[in-house]
Amino acid sequence: MATTNLSTYDKSTIPNAKDLRFGIVVSEWNENITEGLFNGAKETLLENNVSKDNIVRMDVPGSFELIFGCKKMLQTEKVDAVIAIGCVIQGETKHFDFVCEGVTQGIKDLNLQFDIPTIFCVLTDNTMQQSIDRSGGKLGNKGTEAAVTAIKMAVL
Repeated sequence: MATTNLSTYDKSTIPNAKDLRFGIVVSEWNENITEGLFNGAKETLLENNVSKDNIVRMDVPGSFELIFGCKKMLQTEKVDAVIAIGCVIQGETKHFDFVCEGVTQGIKDLNLQFDIPTIFCVLTDNTMQQSIDRSGGKLGNKGTEAAVTAIKMAVL
């Protein structure tokens, strides 16, 4: 579990992203969380010289649909990396386990199937507060971390 600020990074270690293009696929489920993650990712990309025009967003209904959305993004947009943003919070049923497992395996499969990296930015928390803390709250923003990862993977 994260106990440090997820938004802290050394900008001097980030490759030049000026000419890179990024896709971001955002789940509409738990929108208050996913919008915070999106904002963290977008701000980080912009801070690292990515042009606003080189950030393409696509929305999907839920985290499970991120896989298909990312696949469509990879097939239809000329991007150097895709960030999958979602949030699944533990409930009273096994649904949490099935969604988390499916999304994790689906994103893994996209990374094997395509030569363009897909970055996993899906919170899988036990409580809403944990998600708030990781989407711009006291632990920073996992979206920031995902954007840094996307830049590094795009130039790999």
